[in-house]
Amino acid sequence: MKFPALLPADEVLAQLDDFDSIIDVRSPSEFALDHLPGAINCPVLSDDERALVGTIDKQVNPFEARKVGAALVAKNIGAHLERHFQSMPRDWKPLVYCWRGGNRSGSMAHIFARVGWPVIQLDGGYKEYRRRVLAQLAEQPQQLHFRVICGTTGSGKSRLLHYLENAGAQVLDLEGLAAHRGSVLGGLPTEPQPSQKMFDSRLWQALRGYSPQRVIYVESESKKIGDLRVPDMLMQCMRASPCVRVELSVANRVRLLMEDYPHLVDDTALLGSQLAHLAPLHGHERIRTWMALADARKTESLVEALLLEHYDPAYLRSIERNFTRYREAQMLTMDGIDGADFTTATKALMDSELAPSS
Repeated sequence: MKFPALLPADEVLAQLDDFDSIIDVRSPSEFALDHLPGAINCPVLSDDERALVGTIDKQVNPFEARKVGAALVAKNIGAHLERHFQSMPRDWKPLVYCWRGGNRSGSMAHIFARVGWPVIQLDGGYKEYRRRVLAQLAEQPQQLHFRVICGTTGSGKSRLLHYLENAGAQVLDLEGLAAHRGSVLGGLPTEPQPSQKMFDSRLWQALRGYSPQRVIYVESESKKIGDLRVPDMLMQCMRASPCVRVELSVANRVRLLMEDYPHLVDDTALLGSQLAHLAPLHGHERIRTWMALADARKTESLVEALLLEHYDPAYLRSIERNFTRYREAQMLTMDGIDGADFTTATKALMDSELAPSS
């Protein structure tokens, strides 16, 4: 093979794990929006430099823009070579890509090839990668076998997934990938949600790593997790899959939620702003009643009221309507929320794991 080698997206993605480095040469803002799994950002043009070249292209002419851009690209590639790649051996195999046209990635790939490295350039760049991700997200779920963890809010579904994963089970943690806990109070204060494109990439990367011969445990999510949409085919496959119904007492659910949402327990102003979103459903009088409990630091009473008056009715209406096998769900009753309780529940689930063909 002659290098640099320009390979189509399907071929590149099939051998994605074989590259020693995946180098995204787009600007930092493009990279932050989404990028190939495992990629590092070595921009050949910064955001300001890219804007400058674009302005010259429009206001002067493309030739002048290419001259300015070429000087900037050469300088930046030289800096990346010195800073990141001087220690790489002769057989180091990098993948390089940009947005679409190949000019930015082609410049770096050409220099890498002249050094002597077997560099691969992604034909069509990120745009073609994104097209293939969307296409595969419509195919991957149909080849896999899911087992859906159901249960009212606070029943420990997310914790159970973590215990299952630590025990060696295949787990798809949608809320973890989306950086959101899936309800109006589910935003994580220290971590913003990724872009939809980044969420899709995270899902694609997760799904491609699962064995179709084993079950994948996933929580019973709605179509949207915070501001992010779960791909249609994944949602369809989840809703048609066998279910496990987790049962936990209200007192233990209150205790679990207070442990999982300390930022809301401690910050009544934040809690109030979140509860305000529920006013169209429950009216301002009920919101004021809930906020009075928060202001009085009657947190357990508030959490119990939210469960019984908001979350439980909404969840039970939704779960039976959307998950067709919920009525025949395997029951999993938990006595508490300590580590031993989740370990016991995990063992019970994995012992009863159904073969994919059943």
